[in-house]
Amino acid sequence: MSLGICVRGPEGLVLAAESRASLNWPMQDGSSVPLTYDTANKLLTFTSHNYVAGVTYGLAGIGYRTAYSFVPEIEADLPSQRISVEDFARRLSNFFMEQWKKIPELKDYKGSPMFFVVGGYNDKEPYGRAYEMFIPYRPEPAELPTFGITWGGQREIVDRLIKGYDASLPQRLSEAWSLTEEQVNAVPQIAQPIELIFPLQAMALQDLVDAAILLVRTTIETQRLTAMVRGCGGPIDAVTITRRDGVKPVQEKEVRGERTLN
Repeated sequence: MSLGICVRGPEGLVLAAESRASLNWPMQDGSSVPLTYDTANKLLTFTSHNYVAGVTYGLAGIGYRTAYSFVPEIEADLPSQRISVEDFARRLSNFFMEQWKKIPELKDYKGSPMFFVVGGYNDKEPYGRAYEMFIPYRPEPAELPTFGITWGGQREIVDRLIKGYDASLPQRLSEAWSLTEEQVNAVPQIAQPIELIFPLQAMALQDLVDAAILLVRTTIETQRLTAMVRGCGGPIDAVTITRRDGVKPVQEKEVRGERTLN
């Protein structure tokens, strides 16, 4: 499932993700083999547009290609001039919807979508903007609040850490106690006092980076040590986006040569 994070504060935006990708590879006899890689790139950066970047989570790819593998095609279709973050998000969404429609097997797809968060800075604006879209169910980019934390994918651990409960709790309470719809909808409001507060408006850029990496790292380590689906793993990649410097990697894996075992 993976995990992606977008943290937004006054000094900039931080995008972070782990590197595990899981897929089922078809065999000639009609069966499939589960494959897992810990080297996937889930941060999308673009050499020709240095003031915007994206993070993807959820479904690992379209067909058998990851979102990152399409970056050269995306860049080839981008205009040379700087465009707004919203325009960029819409172009990205349109591109992946077109790729989705090319795969006949995805016509009646009902599973988890490909999630994207695109963040960056518009020219001459003081604070960053971020947009979220789900392929194929909700391709229209929806703007996120100026300051905040957005997370998705295999989000159970972050939900429990920040909100104090798993997203399945309201439904479980409803089934156990026959709650009305109004009572179920009231659960998040009742639980709000126990939610962890990140004072993002007061946090420096380094603190935003630390918060993003903390959430990803905690998920990886919790999955590693407990009996649950280990959909997150591998190195953590993170970039910052600021009004002055644009996109800058702060933590990224490298392609290495063969290592000698002692």
